[in-house]
Amino acid sequence: MEENKNQTLTDKIWDIFSSVKFAVVIFALIALTSIIGTIIEQNAAPEKNIKLIGKLFGDSLAPTLYNAFDFLGFMDMYHSWWFVALLMLFAANLTVCSIDRLPLIWKLVKEPVKPLTDEQFKKLGKKEIALKGKTEKIKAAAGFAIKKAGFKFLETKEVDGYQLYSEKGNYTRLGVYITHLSILLILIGAIIGIFFGFKGFLNLPEGKTYSVAFAQTGHLTPAQEEDMEKIIAALQSVEGSTLKAAQELGMEEQSLKLKMKRYGIRPLGFSIKCNDFNADFYSNSDMPKTYKSWITITENGAPVKINGKEIQEIEVNTPLKYKGVTFYQSSYGLTPGGWENSVFKFRVTPKDGKTEDIESGVEGSFRIPGTNLTGKIENFSPAIGFDQSTGKLFTYAEQMNNPAVLVSFYENNKRKYGGWILKRSPETWKLPEGHIMEFVDLWGIQYTGLQVRDDPGVWVVYLGCIVMSIGLYIAFFMSHKKIWLRIIEEKNSTRIIVAMTANKNREAFERKIDNMFALLSKSVEGGK
Repeated sequence: MEENKNQTLTDKIWDIFSSVKFAVVIFALIALTSIIGTIIEQNAAPEKNIKLIGKLFGDSLAPTLYNAFDFLGFMDMYHSWWFVALLMLFAANLTVCSIDRLPLIWKLVKEPVKPLTDEQFKKLGKKEIALKGKTEKIKAAAGFAIKKAGFKFLETKEVDGYQLYSEKGNYTRLGVYITHLSILLILIGAIIGIFFGFKGFLNLPEGKTYSVAFAQTGHLTPAQEEDMEKIIAALQSVEGSTLKAAQELGMEEQSLKLKMKRYGIRPLGFSIKCNDFNADFYSNSDMPKTYKSWITITENGAPVKINGKEIQEIEVNTPLKYKGVTFYQSSYGLTPGGWENSVFKFRVTPKDGKTEDIESGVEGSFRIPGTNLTGKIENFSPAIGFDQSTGKLFTYAEQMNNPAVLVSFYENNKRKYGGWILKRSPETWKLPEGHIMEFVDLWGIQYTGLQVRDDPGVWVVYLGCIVMSIGLYIAFFMSHKKIWLRIIEEKNSTRIIVAMTANKNREAFERKIDNMFALLSKSVEGGK
């Protein structure tokens, strides 16, 4: 009690941070808040989380609880000051715990193995064996057996014989500290990512070019949304240069950066264009098998070649990386208002001609090569279905799940026939005269949804994972082992007493000693 009274404030703080209980509390808080952050969609539109909270706690409490959670930072939890503070407290606790316990461990690591006294031999668990033969010869055989077991031994002469002793793996006691270091590296990498990284999205329409990406933000007023559109337009015109955009907008660059952070706008430093997008589906199913984007990166107005190619392919599990920014294929959809500027693409094979690719605007017409037939676009459905009860066609989804185009064919300005051509149904491609008209795509109506990440701390995290693997292997699969052999000369034989210690995996070490005894017995008997 007197000792605690004499502690300084620094000593008390040190004791708190070196406490395992404190580590458990901090870790529990991180885990608990992470669960909440996983349930609540981060940076989502307010109505999404209000609806979620309403399901959990009731609609009447949902708005109040949402405001409370928003005030506490749970809507952008992983960037909140208190979550970062918890990470830093955990890092400080881990560091202090390691420093506090390191001197004792270091003493055990550096202290050389010494011969044991009779009393010490009695305290340690030991094995014995009696062998016939001269002591010198058996000592040589014992030394050989120790070396075969992987130990380099020392020896000392005693009154009644010899003592051989050795140790191995003394530095493996530091494995836990290597693991602690790896955790600190991972935390440092995570904090670097939080403060200097970016995680957002980019819904990029076919044929469009963007120089910025976007992060989820909270609710914006109409005035803020209008201001945001002006900033995006300015950044787009100067390939994402904040300095040039600020000059164009007539404001300070720092003020522009603060607004960009508020609106979730991230300049890329280059431009990215979606040349085309395509989704393939499983047969007779609306489940996508794969979806892929064809992308071009441009910088200073010129296309950039990556791996010798100007056009890059992005699909699920095959991202595109450029200048530290990674683009992942994550979603797709129809561009609002994209219908007017879209282009129908067909692949036509006349009955007596060769295959050609033709295009048409949404209100345009086209001619079948080598014929007098003219086609005219009448209607389009992104996902056409057939109602068996009414016999009518209907659109059942707002995605390009089963796209179809209604085409009327004219000859000499008179309608000859027409019908729906389905992209996924080859039986609808054949025209009455035998011509084949494949509906390839409606280009320009879809967007590719890209997840955008720029995490400068990811390499620190990777390094931490590698270091952790090394530390865990040392901590769990390696041990600090010591062995002592007393070789005692008796009247008609030589007795060997073995004592050993191991800070872990003692059973495996004992099996190795048994093997060493077997080798020693075999060596002595074979040398008779």
